Amino acid sequence: MSRIAVLGAATQQIYLVDHDCSSDTKSTKHSVFSKITLGSDIHVDKAVYSVGGSGANAAVSFARYGHETILMGGLAHDVAGEAVLKCLDDENIDSSYIDFSSGTTSCTIVLLDAGASKRTILSYNGVSSRSSQSLQAEDLDSIQPDWLYAAGLDGDMETLLAFFEKAHQLKCKVMFNPGAAELAQSKKLIGLLEDVDVLLVNKAEAAQIVPGTILTELLSRLANYCKTVLITDGPMGAIATDHKKTYRLGIYEQSPVCDAIGAGDAFGAGFLAEYAETKKFKQALQFASANATMVMQAYGSQAGIMTGDEDLHPMPIMEVEDTAEWIKNK
Repeated sequence: MSRIAVLGAATQQIYLVDHDCSSDTKSTKHSVFSKITLGSDIHVDKAVYSVGGSGANAAVSFARYGHETILMGGLAHDVAGEAVLKCLDDENIDSSYIDFSSGTTSCTIVLLDAGASKRTILSYNGVSSRSSQSLQAEDLDSIQPDWLYAAGLDGDMETLLAFFEKAHQLKCKVMFNPGAAELAQSKKLIGLLEDVDVLLVNKAEAAQIVPGTILTELLSRLANYCKTVLITDGPMGAIATDHKKTYRLGIYEQSPVCDAIGAGDAFGAGFLAEYAETKKFKQALQFASANATMVMQAYGSQAGIMTGDEDLHPMPIMEVEDTAEWIKNK
């Protein structure tokens, strides 16, 4: 197993669910959330309290697989922060590099119509929006990770660059899943990619970094900057290359979606969890897809995360010969 340091947010999640699949309540035609007005009193089918955030989600995937996992981020000394810490302890994730600051732990409230798989998300950034100010790349000297998995740091490109450069000084590989604030700085983001070993984005995010409209086009252009690129495309699956092979893959299985929040994190972290152990690119893509599918079967972004002990069934994965040959010869 590997030692993986994770940069990213950890938040408390609160789900308010209408049309709960497990409820005996008779479904109404419209979700109660469509009737919300100021001052109204709305009753829902279910409330679910969980932990999320791109950093915490990835860390749970690595830890459940068996990797030694260290989360680096920000929390506050409040009830939500204690809930996040308990989750990290329960999952055997090292929280000793968490920075505690004054303020409030980040929180996300999800208004979810489970029957229609539609949601409204209310987010409060809290201390996670400024946690990068206290993160120190020099901490990697004492952690000595094999991999650094970096989610977004609210657009703090200088801190990301410091961590990436320190990682490569230590011969630690880097996987990067940029957030919206990083994607908004596309020129600076491209400059970071020379220090990135694996890049994870979805199709819309890829089009923010390089020009293009189809997956193979976007993949080929991103492969100019990064050796291994993964681009997800929701229910259409994903495409990926490691400059040796290029694969187009569908979804792991056709299952009803309970909640899609965290599926992208589960795909990326699932890939690295398997790849860090086996070094098998195609096999890691299959595990990534399965991990994302399982996460979507439950409320919250962590409940369905896999352990690596599951027996996986075959799924649609096709080698893209033309693109693979073009990328390989670049």
